[in-house]
Amino acid sequence: MAKYFDVHPDNPQPRTISQVADSIRADALIAYPTDSCYALGCRLGSRGGIDRIRTIRKLDDRHHFTLVCRDFAQLGQFVRIDNDVFRAVKASTPGSYTFILPATKEVPRMLQHPKKKTVGVRIPDHVVTQALLAELGEPLLSSTLLLPGEDEPLTQGWEIKDRLDHQVDAVLDSGDCGTEPTTVIDFSGGEAEIVRRGAGDVSRFE
Repeated sequence: MAKYFDVHPDNPQPRTISQVADSIRADALIAYPTDSCYALGCRLGSRGGIDRIRTIRKLDDRHHFTLVCRDFAQLGQFVRIDNDVFRAVKASTPGSYTFILPATKEVPRMLQHPKKKTVGVRIPDHVVTQALLAELGEPLLSSTLLLPGEDEPLTQGWEIKDRLDHQVDAVLDSGDCGTEPTTVIDFSGGEAEIVRRGAGDVSRFE
């Protein structure tokens, strides 16, 4: 059964955040809130976590996983980014955007797109997620909590606990965080390509 953590949305309890971070280090798969919707997250190098996310969401090996980063300095360790792209990404973070960029050697091969060698990165604007990332000290490997055959992500922590009780190890609930996933912008070719229109304003990339 998944552990259930009720977290204050504005002042997350440090002890709870520490417990969740410890479980991630021990290879737990969690469901957690972001500034767009709930997501599944695990440790960066967790092969078991990746396999479980693929199973829950029925994903193939072409799916772009996302590295959810605390800040721009951390993001820069995992993707290659030129000056023009840097300015565009910097102006849009933190926020509800995922950017697809060429991966550095810091990104495990199993996380990269098999042909393009790219990975998704984002910096969320969410107090609880930021507290967890600060405690963890590294990015979360993440994927939107959108179940197969459903049009919208799950939005309530208790419902996630009920439906995924035996598939995740913990549910972090800080209240409703919306149903719209991030806007996805692919910069891997040098120019902005809008892959998915979501919670982030796309006008600056058109």
